[in-house]
Amino acid sequence: MTKSALLVIDVQKGMFDKDNPVYKSDLLLHNLKGLLAQAHHTDTPIFYVQHNAKAGKPLEYGTNDWEIHPDILPREEDVIIQKTTPDSFYNTSLEKELKKQGINHVIITGIQTEACVDTTCRRAFSMGYKVTLVEDTHSTWDSDEITAQQIINHHNGVLRWFADTYPSKQVKFNQQAES
Repeated sequence: MTKSALLVIDVQKGMFDKDNPVYKSDLLLHNLKGLLAQAHHTDTPIFYVQHNAKAGKPLEYGTNDWEIHPDILPREEDVIIQKTTPDSFYNTSLEKELKKQGINHVIITGIQTEACVDTTCRRAFSMGYKVTLVEDTHSTWDSDEITAQQIINHHNGVLRWFADTYPSKQVKFNQQAES
C-alpha cells in the first residue's frame, strides 16, 4: 500500500524578501495552500523542511527570515525537519520520521528548484521512495544566464527521471489509512 506525505521545503520568510522575492511567489503560496488543504482533508502527513543557515547568512537559524512563511504555518501534528544542506535527508531526521509513519511516497514542493528541491528529489528516489514533484509549487530566482522560469521548466523535465511530475491541480491525495 502506498502511504504519501507532502514535503514543503524551505518556504521561509526570507525567500519572500520584498526587494527580491522568489519567482511567482504569490502563485507559489496559492498553489501550496491548495495542496496543504487537500493534505489536511485526507489526513496526509505534512513535513516542513526548514533550512538553518550560519550566522549572518539569509535563513540564519532563529531569525525572522528563518521562520516558515505565515501563509502556510504548520499545525501541531505536522513534522518540522531542520537541515543545513540542500539535501533534506542528509544529517536530518527526515528518513527516520518518514519510516516511523510508514511513508513510501513523497510529494515534493518548495524552494529552491535547482538546489534543495532537485537534491531532495534525487535522494528520495535513490532511497527507494516513490517521488512526485509538483511542477508549479517549486520556485527559484533568475540566474545570470537563464530565467527562473527556464530553470523551473528544465528541472520539471530532468527530474522526470526521478519523479512523476504533475501540476498542483492534478495532484490527488488518497485518504490515508489509520496507523
